[in-house]
Formats: sequence, structure tokens, C-alpha cells
Amino acid sequence: MLLLFVCQLFWTRGEILQPWRTAGDLGLNPKPHFSLLYLKSQERMSLYPSLEDLKVDKVMRAQSQFAQSTSSAPAITEGAHQPATQGMPSSSLYPNLEELGDYMGLRLNSDEVQRNLALVPAADNQVAVASGVGGMVRPVTGADVGIRRAEIRQGLREVILCKDQDSKVGLRLRDVDNGVFIQLVQANSPAALAGLRFGDQVLQINGQNCAGWSADKAHKALKAAAETRIELVVRDRPFQRTITMHKDSSGHVGFIFKSGRITSLVKDGSAARNGLLTDHYICEINGQNVIGLKDPQIKDILTSSPTAMTITVMPKIIYEHMIKRMSSGLLRSAMDHSVPEV
Repeated sequence: MLLLFVCQLFWTRGEILQPWRTAGDLGLNPKPHFSLLYLKSQERMSLYPSLEDLKVDKVMRAQSQFAQSTSSAPAITEGAHQPATQGMPSSSLYPNLEELGDYMGLRLNSDEVQRNLALVPAADNQVAVASGVGGMVRPVTGADVGIRRAEIRQGLREVILCKDQDSKVGLRLRDVDNGVFIQLVQANSPAALAGLRFGDQVLQINGQNCAGWSADKAHKALKAAAETRIELVVRDRPFQRTITMHKDSSGHVGFIFKSGRITSLVKDGSAARNGLLTDHYICEINGQNVIGLKDPQIKDILTSSPTAMTITVMPKIIYEHMIKRMSSGLLRSAMDHSVPEV
């Protein structure tokens, strides 16, 4: 009986129920009375680099919707009952950015947020046009260059190298779980100039698949390659992830680290809000490699970073396996710590 009723709902008189049609429109009278909603695909959900961007965008969406609804509302005729509005803001039901003050620990500037967004009418519940890295909406982060420097791109890329005057490319490799990964990129080397980074996975060397290779076999393949052209197929840092955070009014994002490892988080800080985890090592700050640097050096980079800050982290167990048998002195002196160009 239930199956027959469901079939009737969708195939009565040979018609398919449209999004705006209900059971009553088709002459059906089920009890209790209800309307059938056709769940078509929701509007594409926006992506944000941080929770702060998401929250501010939601406030702006609500403002835009309310402003549109009040502007399209019919005029109140004389003598009609009007609800009391004394004490309510005259502009909208929701606070504007100026009234938010230290929202989520941030000092928001309305003009700056407006510049970070391309504002459009509130049709389809959309305020911000996605732009920038990965098509993300960034009302707070804006055009921050750090998030572009730190981007971990999906997919594969081909890298062409040549050897230097010492017949080297400036790479040290490590095998992990039957894959070959970059363990060290030497400063000012061909590998550094080509944009290779710590943690990148090398899938092919001159057309040969590296799956199952040991680090020694990969190094021998590089050594045997021609000096003028070495072709690598690379996947960007599969063991790492990036987290974008925002400094509060005191200049902090809310995490504590020791020897490059995140040891604790500050409650309700931007780091905790955006999903930073403890027992992860900091690999990059705004795209700049900090592996091997001492804590005071890392702290200086954090302090000098802009309000929006993106860090790249790797789980402790993988990181310690990656740098196994490498001295901290070698990491500090040889690793490429330059700021990447975008």
C-alpha cells in the first residue's frame, strides 16, 4: 500500500513531480496533509580559507538579505499597526562590521573587508564572489600573498631540472610507504630554483615510475641522468596540510610550539578554531620553509607575519620518519629557507 502511494505521488497522470508541485497540485489528499519538497541540488557551498572568513561572510549575507527584504517590502498604509522599533538599529536587523568590534578577537575594518570582496546583489543568497586560491571567499584574509605561497595544489606537475657545476641537483630523497619523497632541498640549487619543496612526492624520474624504489635507487637514477635535462613528475606535499589563521588584537593566533612541534593550543584562539592540531611540526609559514630553524628564528617569522597567516604542518610520526638520520645542523644550514615567489 505504501509503495503504491509513493508511485502515485511521482507518476500520477504520467507526470513527474516538479520542484514547485505538491501532492495537492496533483489531486492527492494524503492524511495528514503535507507538501512534498523536491530536493534539487543545493547551491554550491562556498569555500573559505579560515573560520573567520566564513563567519564574517555569513554576517554580510544576512545583512544583504535583510536589506533586500526591507527594500522590497510593501509600504505601510496610514493607520496600520506598526511594531515598536525603538532601540533597534535603523539600518538592519544584524550588526554591521563596525558594530562587531573585536569580533572573534579580530579588529575588523569595514572598508578593508569591502575591498576584499566583490559584492553582488543578494540573489541566490550570495554576497561574495569567490576568487583567489581555490575559488575561496576571503572577506578577512583578502589578497594575502602567504596563502598563495603556501598553496598545496592537487594533481601532478612536471619539473625539468639540470645539474649544477658539481653535477648535482640539490635534492635528498627518502622512501616512505613505497613512495619517494623529498627530504631536503638545498638552498640556491637547481631543485630550489625549480620550486621543489620538502615533502613533495616524486612519482617519476625520466619516465621511470618510482613506486617501490628505495632512496638509494632514486639517488642513483638522479646521478645517472643527463646533466642538461632531468624530467620529474611530482605531487605537491601529500602528507602536509595548510591552516590559515588570523592574529588577534594582541598579535597572537593561539598556539605554543617547542623545537618546531606544536605542543598546545589556546582555547578559543584562531588556531584552535581553524583546526590546528598538536603533535604536528611546522614546515612552512606563509610558504617559507622553517624546518631546521631554531625556535627564536621561527618566532621572529611568526611575529613579522601579517595579520592573516598560513602555516603548513605535518604529523609528528611522519615528520620524524622523513628527517631520520639527518642532523639539525644540516637542516638548518643546507635547507632552502627562502621566501617563494608567486
